Amino acid sequence: MDPELEPFIPFLPQIDMNDPVAARKDFAQLAAGAPAPDTSHMEVEDRTVPADPDVPVRVYRPQGAQSAQGAIVWLHGGGGVFGDLDTEHPWATRIAEGSGAVVVSVGYRLAPEHPFPAALDDAYAALTWTAGHAAELGIDPERIAVGGHSAGANLAAGVALRARDEQGPAIRFQLLNQPGLDDRQETWSARNFTDTPWFDRAKLAAAWRHYLGSRPATPYAAPARATDLSGLPAAYIATAEFCPNRDEGIEYALSLMRAGVGVELHQWPGVFHGSQAILSAAVSQRQNAELFAALRRALAE
Repeated sequence: MDPELEPFIPFLPQIDMNDPVAARKDFAQLAAGAPAPDTSHMEVEDRTVPADPDVPVRVYRPQGAQSAQGAIVWLHGGGGVFGDLDTEHPWATRIAEGSGAVVVSVGYRLAPEHPFPAALDDAYAALTWTAGHAAELGIDPERIAVGGHSAGANLAAGVALRARDEQGPAIRFQLLNQPGLDDRQETWSARNFTDTPWFDRAKLAAAWRHYLGSRPATPYAAPARATDLSGLPAAYIATAEFCPNRDEGIEYALSLMRAGVGVELHQWPGVFHGSQAILSAAVSQRQNAELFAALRRALAE
């Protein structure tokens, strides 16, 4: 374990994935206690994507941006059962600030009340709306990425597959941070990380159980099940050493490469799932800076 992260482990909050309502409340309280980000240097606007039902989004536009900026449709983590626009506000702010991109943060529906494909439908509706309103939002429609953390990265990968299959909006790039991609939980890391900080096998299993409900997994729900990855957008995939999602992220990166997709893969040693929220650690600063730089490069003109 990275020596700067280890002292924080005893103080990590315990989120009960078997009680989603309590998990949401606990996570919201945790997020509310964090210092509010400085958004004085950007425009932040809440919008509604017309859909069935409508999808709330929050748009972050760095001030001084060009008339047609690159953008990312950003999907928060939380195992598919917790998280919202407010809890993701600090991260969305950092992404916009660090990359210079317009960030469209999506408040997708949560399981178990709304199992698959509800969240994916919301994410896809947000992508379609972003592309269709590019001129109004000051976005270059040819420079739109999708991305997310953990369960959000799963949604981003699923959206990329769906957009390819349905000839939907063009996606230039997918930014997948510690993605959960495989409901089968058969990789070495998924089987053996039973007591890792913040996220472990039991929480992983609960997240998939809530997300899938009674439905069988499809490649849109669990992108690791996809047999054809050709024609997908280039990807940056980051994995954490002590994370049950680690091996499926690495294997997905290899599968993308074998399908002819450009991939940048970074396996971060000494870190655990979500540890980059510990901003004081040098390794977290490096992780975040690299995410921002990868997005900035991908969306450059």
